[in-house]
Amino acid sequence: MEIKKSPKADLRNKRGLLLEIGLVISLCLVIGAFAYTPKERKIEKMDLQAAIVEEEIVEITRQDQKPPEPPKRVEVKVIADLLQVVTNDTKITTEVDFAEFDENTEVIQQVEVAEETIEDDQPFLIAETMPSFQGGDLNTFRNWVQQNVKFPQIALENGIQGRVVLSFVIEKDGRLTNIQVLQTPDRSLSEEAIRVLNKSPKWSPGKQRNQVVRVKYTLPVDFRVQN
Repeated sequence: MEIKKSPKADLRNKRGLLLEIGLVISLCLVIGAFAYTPKERKIEKMDLQAAIVEEEIVEITRQDQKPPEPPKRVEVKVIADLLQVVTNDTKITTEVDFAEFDENTEVIQQVEVAEETIEDDQPFLIAETMPSFQGGDLNTFRNWVQQNVKFPQIALENGIQGRVVLSFVIEKDGRLTNIQVLQTPDRSLSEEAIRVLNKSPKWSPGKQRNQVVRVKYTLPVDFRVQN
């Protein structure tokens, strides 16, 4: 079978034309490449040797300073009426009359001594004159307390016994105040001891520097069951 081809569709007839077109395009590209020149960049070379600049030294002018003025002399005048310079041979007489002084006259120097008042009302623990109870001391009062206390029935039934330690203050008028319980084995025992102390007769108050003061005491009261 024979293949028929149209002469218009045959590209071999245009081979020469296409070749020429390709050569023209290649030539244009070569010419354009040679015609293109990049921008020139200038590189300046720095001079590493810097020139030495000589500075002119200007002389500093100083103003002449005047020397300070010497201090002024102050003349001190000696008052002749108050101070009189004499020689060692000159005799000095005084106008003092020694007849007024008597050898037998006694010179008595009187010094007023103000009595010191005690303003602080705090009770003393130890005073110059301690309070006294019925002519005795604290042991006399303790014996009086031991004779007047009664063993509480509730403590006796429960077998409670021991020592109650109390503190109190003897006031300036001899009253016994400020009763405090310091130690107690049972409340019933301390209440009985306080009851007896509240019945205490008045004391003779204590004194400090001849002044009546308050004095604080500590008293132990024993509650013992005797077999």
